[in-house]
Formats: sequence, C-alpha cells, structure tokens
Amino acid sequence: MTLPILRLRAKEDKRLRQGHIWIYSNEVDTKATPLKSFTSGEQVIVQSSQGKNLGVAYINPNSLICARLLSRRAKLFGRGQIMQKIEMALALREACFDQPYYRLVYGDSDGLPGLVIDRFGDYFVAQISTAGMEAMKSQIQGALTRIFDIKGLLWKNDGKMRVQEGLEEYVEVAEGEMPKMVPMIENQTQFEVPVWDGQKTGWFYDHRLNRERINRHVKGKRVLDICSYAGGWGVQAATAGAEHVTCVDISKQALDWVEHNAKLNGVENAVSCIQGDAFTVMEKLIEEGQMFDVVILDPPAFIPKRKDIPAGERAYQKLNQQGMRLLGADGFLLSASCSMHLSESSLENMLMQAGRHLDRHVQIIERGSQGPDHPVHPAIHETRYIKSLMCRVAFNV
Repeated sequence: MTLPILRLRAKEDKRLRQGHIWIYSNEVDTKATPLKSFTSGEQVIVQSSQGKNLGVAYINPNSLICARLLSRRAKLFGRGQIMQKIEMALALREACFDQPYYRLVYGDSDGLPGLVIDRFGDYFVAQISTAGMEAMKSQIQGALTRIFDIKGLLWKNDGKMRVQEGLEEYVEVAEGEMPKMVPMIENQTQFEVPVWDGQKTGWFYDHRLNRERINRHVKGKRVLDICSYAGGWGVQAATAGAEHVTCVDISKQALDWVEHNAKLNGVENAVSCIQGDAFTVMEKLIEEGQMFDVVILDPPAFIPKRKDIPAGERAYQKLNQQGMRLLGADGFLLSASCSMHLSESSLENMLMQAGRHLDRHVQIIERGSQGPDHPVHPAIHETRYIKSLMCRVAFNV
C-alpha cells in the first residue's frame, strides 16, 4: 500500500530528530502537501524538506497537532506493530508490578499516541482520543485479544479531546462482559472500580506509589482526604491503620464508592464522608476547630490549559493554606497536582508561602511523580504531569 506524503518545511524536522513525535500544522510545507488534501485519521509518510523519510504518522488536518509519529520506519503501521508496542508495554509493567493492575498503555510514552488502556486483572478499559487511533480501533482490539485472555473490554471513549478531534463520544463493550464495578488491588487494599460511571477509566493508577508513601505515616492517626473520589487515598489509609479517615468530595456517588470500598476492606467504622465543595468544607472544619494528623490534597486539575495558570495557581495556594491550617502539631501534609502546567517548583513555593503565612515550619521529606506504568517520554514534557510533595509541618518555636 502506497501512503501519501506529508512534507515538512525547511528545518522543521529538528524536533522530530531529537525524539519528539508531534508535528504542528505550521511546520508543514502546505504548498507541497496541502493539509486539505488529507483525510482525518489516515496514515502518511513524513518527509523532511529535502525529501528524506522520517517515519509514518497518522494525520488530522483540522488539528493544531496535525500529525503524530507512530514509527520511524516509513511503512504502514498495522496490527502487527500495535501488538509489538503493547507487548513491550506489558513487559515493562510485569517487571514493575507483581499483580495485573496497572496502566497498560500510556499513549505517547508507549509509542501509541492517543491511546490509553488500564488493566484490572482480566478486564480492560481503553480510551481513544485521536482520529488516527480511532481509525485503528479494530486492530487495537484484535491485538489485545491475541495477547490476553480477556473477560471484558470497554471502550470508554467519552473524553474531552475527542470533540477537538471531531470524534463522537461513546461508551461500549467491545469484548466479553463488563460489570459496572470491577475488582482491583492496590497497595494491599481491595477496591471495586466504577469503570462505567467513574471518572476517565474509573481509576487513577498514577498516584499508586505516592499513596504507598503516605500510608507509612498514617497508623493511629486522624486523616483528612480532600477530593477523595472512590477512596484511593482514604480507604488505603484506613487499611494501613489510621485511627479515623474523613473523606471529602463534591460527588455523592464518589462517596458512595468510598463507603463501598471501605466495607470491602472491613474498615467502614474508621471511615466517614462529607459531601461538599472542598474549599467550603475545609473552611467549615477550620471554623469548628477540627485538627488532623495527616491531610491529603489531591484535587482535580485546576490548570487544564495554559491560560488558566493565574486562576489555577491561586486555587492551589488557597487549598494548601487551608490544608495546613487543619494540621495539628507535627503533622503530615501531602500536596499533589495533576496539572501539567503547574511546575513542581511552583507547588513547592506555595507550600513555603503557606508556611510563612501561618508561621509553620515546613519540611519536604519526599517528592513523588507518576508510577512506572506512566513512563515519561524524555522529549515530551507533557507526559510528566503528576507532582506530589509530602511535608512535615510543625509549629515554629
């Protein structure tokens, strides 16, 4: 099969040669290869301005990132290559984890841009966010069924990026049967994950190691878990021996999942829930004079886009200051962010400012990022988005 050519402008191949895989529309020689001549989702051979082949990519002529490299080899990328990429991703996960619960495919970092697959034992939840991956949907499904004995595969294709790519949103079972809740184990704690109704794939594996870190400091302590979702932090803290955990989330459904997972582990008497806006609930707890030994702050992304940085930074600053006010003497604060546009140094500066404002002595004792099932592509800084700073916070003397 002969693939169409996408020609780059002079010197616009430098970033690709350095390891990146994205091509922006303003890097294309549109006189030689007009973007309007391509069909969204089709594969193309990418060439430098001198006509040298750089690899094969899929294209969306209507997107700012108009193409993404799939391979440095200039030939059609099909099910065989997809199988190889998934098997490589699987080998990494099996080297890092002793149980089959992890993010199996993490998009660009695993060489499959626009594809995310989370594994829950023999159940798989996949998300496609680009037209190029949507065009390979049947090959992806075929590759998965060849590699794994699948009980259920769910396409959870309802993400925001699909609208930008001109794709419809849908959720459908592709293979086997997919129950509303699927079993999963993380850090010796059992969960049932709401894959149909939950956020994204139903779970956030990215903070697994950071949860393990804070679990070492919760035994016999009073813990406050802000933006708790289904209890990833809070229920684990309870199973790790916390005296009591208070979970806060704006969603009643999320708190129902917290209670369900607490019962699953026999720690329901150690877990209570408060429904409401995080800032409002924290302010009320402060007014009541409530104090906790450990405060966990893992909010949703306050900075989804670069233009949101000023407002988002103010929100993170307020959240961390409120969290610190709720800490008793010699307490632990875990401050996390999933906003790619918030740097770790900015988060660290917020903690420093909150400490000075409240006359507290802040010590950062551990820094965390995403786990090895979310590997970072060294040429694509967007693949590193998780920041986690664990602090000891003491009253100044």
